[in-house]
Amino acid sequence: MTTQLIAARKGIITEVMEVVARLEGVPATLVRDEIASGRAVLPANPAHPMAKPAIAGRAFRTKVNANLGRSTERSEAGEELCKLDIALKAGADFVMDLSVGADLAAIRAGMLKASPVPLGTVPMYEAISRLNGKAMDLTAEVLIQVIKEQAEQGVDFMTLHAGLLQHHVPLALKRKLGIVSRGGSLLAEWMLLHKKENPLFTHWDEIIEICRKHDVTVSLGDGLRPGCLADASDEAQFAELDTLAELVNWCRREGVQVMVEGPGHVPFNQIQSNMERQQKICDGAPFYVLGPVVTDIAPGYDHITSAIGATSAAYYGACLLCYVTPAEHLGLPTGEEVHQGVIAYRIAAHAADVARGLPGARVVDDAMADARFAFDWKRQFELSLDPEHARKRYEQTRVCKEGEDDHCSMCGPDFCAMRTSKRIYEHKTN
Repeated sequence: MTTQLIAARKGIITEVMEVVARLEGVPATLVRDEIASGRAVLPANPAHPMAKPAIAGRAFRTKVNANLGRSTERSEAGEELCKLDIALKAGADFVMDLSVGADLAAIRAGMLKASPVPLGTVPMYEAISRLNGKAMDLTAEVLIQVIKEQAEQGVDFMTLHAGLLQHHVPLALKRKLGIVSRGGSLLAEWMLLHKKENPLFTHWDEIIEICRKHDVTVSLGDGLRPGCLADASDEAQFAELDTLAELVNWCRREGVQVMVEGPGHVPFNQIQSNMERQQKICDGAPFYVLGPVVTDIAPGYDHITSAIGATSAAYYGACLLCYVTPAEHLGLPTGEEVHQGVIAYRIAAHAADVARGLPGARVVDDAMADARFAFDWKRQFELSLDPEHARKRYEQTRVCKEGEDDHCSMCGPDFCAMRTSKRIYEHKTN
């Protein structure tokens, strides 16, 4: 079995590369060359047929990931499948199943079957679930077995917190909020109590062999990502990043696709330096960021606080944005909150693509401007990121009769700037 990376290095354009090239509207040679360089990843486990494979890299449209999955407290498999459908209809490019508890293989099988886009997991969650939540009973054998089974099942990419090492833990204990990553915190406690190194790191060769065999893309988890502004850009975060850079090179040597996960909570003025540091240290490996959240004081609105950070992150170096929903820090998201999170992040991704001059990114914005000037409401809704919401909101305070929609309820006919501008143009031509 070869990987997309190995094929690209041999100059081969695979079938999935051709599909992605058509979806992106770019030459297939660009897709191949970016993958070969390691600057892009194309998660595509052959065991998971996809109608909409997606590539993540700076040469392409910024992508959005939606985290889904059952918790031990709420939701069942059927509900998460509904959320998957909501996320896909809202435009998610990637999805992750973060389910914990029982019957995880069955849940994942359902999501793989229903997902036409790449699906990722965090194998650590299933490993702990198999131990009935007794994380301290974890062994390398259990972890590797879970990774192997998930790869065989068709998982396209996996978050592996292999860069969090024993000597990093004391650095994290200096923080205000400690370790906020679920997988990272469990591994840190395991290392502390067992006085052993991270089993993901010590068994990396075996893990890489599995990933190469099934073309699973490695997503190097940031187990020490900052969970509040006070902990951003600290010694612990960057110590782990240095280790992740070593693992990037390790994966590439073995022909395994790899991307790097990033923060977290970061003040707006530190986002640029964080993005540029990762790009330099990790040799341009795709950066997959959570937010970042730019203020800690807006629970219930963190899809907004994080979308602000995500726009900046995508402008300065990130290429895959992991959404944050209004439920962040509060609980498991509902279907409506999943929808809101995906839309907020599609806005962030598109705004960044326009700002960095990605070819063709502004075409739809220019078309929207034309539709607005023409009072073509139907066309405006069609061009919207969330057409149904735009239409419903317009209808909510609509004041015009059918066929006479040449203004809205905000300005009315006498104060409408568009109507006035049209008269100005007419005066000029006359």
